[in-house]
Amino acid sequence: MPRYVLRRLLSAIPTLLLIATLAFALLHLTPGGPFDSERSLVPQIQHAIEARYHLDEPVWRQYLRYLSDLARGDLGPSFQYRDTSVNQIIALGLPIDLAVGGCAIGFALLVGGAIGLLAASRPGTCRDRVPMTLSMLGMSVPTFVVAPLLILVFAMRLHWLPAGDWVGGSWRHLLLPALALALPYTAFIARLVRASALEVMGSAYIRTARAKGLGPMAVLLRHALRPTLMPLVSYLGPALAGVLTGSIVIEQVFGLPGIGRFFITGALNRDYTLVMGLTLLYGALIILCNLLVDLCYAWLDPRVRLAQ
Repeated sequence: MPRYVLRRLLSAIPTLLLIATLAFALLHLTPGGPFDSERSLVPQIQHAIEARYHLDEPVWRQYLRYLSDLARGDLGPSFQYRDTSVNQIIALGLPIDLAVGGCAIGFALLVGGAIGLLAASRPGTCRDRVPMTLSMLGMSVPTFVVAPLLILVFAMRLHWLPAGDWVGGSWRHLLLPALALALPYTAFIARLVRASALEVMGSAYIRTARAKGLGPMAVLLRHALRPTLMPLVSYLGPALAGVLTGSIVIEQVFGLPGIGRFFITGALNRDYTLVMGLTLLYGALIILCNLLVDLCYAWLDPRVRLAQ
């Protein structure tokens, strides 16, 4: 297993290099530059700024310089936020997204998984139809509608929780953003777990367990749970990366200084290094989450572990 993990990590290097190359090429092919504005700068000032950030060099030399800095772990300075590096921006925004996203995915797994298993234990009954109807509603209502409704109810009407901002990451400021981000994932996980459980419950070994006299919940938890989680693990790969990098809508509604807001600001202002750094971060998280998914597969299914 350690050799497999090492091989996967080494194979991620060419993928990240390709992501960096594509991001660099696309950003430099976009019309305009990071210091273009409606008011033209004095040519001497424009040249001095471009020389400071090496934008006066040929594109191929800028690319090699960026790769050299990247090999040392330096994502470069931000063009929009003066005297601030991209590493500092990520260090500022990523912990907030990790806190909100981690709580959201944990809530979605616990609540959505439990709802899906309960619905699958009695298919066709009220225990199945009511939560599945509510989950369809949760998938249909967009986040930019759910988040203001939560603020309206719990912050403005009941005065239980703050409406936004981020004060030291306290649980009171964390709860509403995490809940708003978790609701659609909870609904999707509930339906996914239910569908997977119903498919597994029709297997031959499940019928054998029932013939031995085991009850529905005992059969589900002892024999059907691990195979049921296989499709869920596949879904969690990209879902984890998306949740952990934050939701731009959630950050805007609740006023969170996460990396999603920095990404939008960087894209609008053609902040090359900031956009490329956050793109590489997202790509690295996708690769890491897919590796974790494969390791979970090996834990859930011994046949996968033997193949590795």
